[in-house]
Amino acid sequence: MRPELSEVEASSVIDDAPTRERVVSTILEQGPTTAAVLAEQLGLTPAAVRRHLDQLEADGVVAVRQPRAEERRGRGRPAKVYVITDVGRDRFDHAYDALAVDALEFLSESAGPDAVKAFARHRLSGLKNRLLPLVEQAAPADRAAVVAQALTDDGFAASATSTPAGQQICQHHCPVSHVAEQFPQLCEAEAEMFAELLGTHVQRLATIAHGDGVCTTYLPRTVSEGQAATTERATS
Repeated sequence: MRPELSEVEASSVIDDAPTRERVVSTILEQGPTTAAVLAEQLGLTPAAVRRHLDQLEADGVVAVRQPRAEERRGRGRPAKVYVITDVGRDRFDHAYDALAVDALEFLSESAGPDAVKAFARHRLSGLKNRLLPLVEQAAPADRAAVVAQALTDDGFAASATSTPAGQQICQHHCPVSHVAEQFPQLCEAEAEMFAELLGTHVQRLATIAHGDGVCTTYLPRTVSEGQAATTERATS
């Protein structure tokens, strides 16, 4: 039987709760990260952040994974990289997953897999219609950021980053990831929506539903964007 907390210990746990939620939210939004990076972003000491991470790891909210080759810097022992677990994601609106899976299984069995595809596309139609005029008004280089902001507003904690050959949309949270594990049509429909909105083919590099820490979609630079970038460099 777990011993009762003293009054001082109970007070400490209560006081620590908001900070731990900030730690969890930051990892969720940023993706896999280290204690040092979290400390800098949250204005805490690395020791304080590690204490919170140790407790979150004990609670099953975060897990440690080995850093990938591109994440290793310098010599010596590599820093631990922390990622959100399914338990951690469950804190952020994974309600009704079982009901949704049951409904889609029934739809697939009664009307066939094409009906699931149709549902997946229909589910995103409202977001697509809301985004279309915003994307059309934005400059080509800004359109991925417009899409990312709309996804964030819908609970996907998304960001857009530039790469030498194009852009990436990263979604650090997916409210339907547990359902998409069994029905990848949800992910496929989203990628189709990106391609239609942005006028370019897209490539899904990773998905939370597949076990990755972040959903990552690569958007190659279009010819017009490449010409604009070349002109800008030539005139600067």
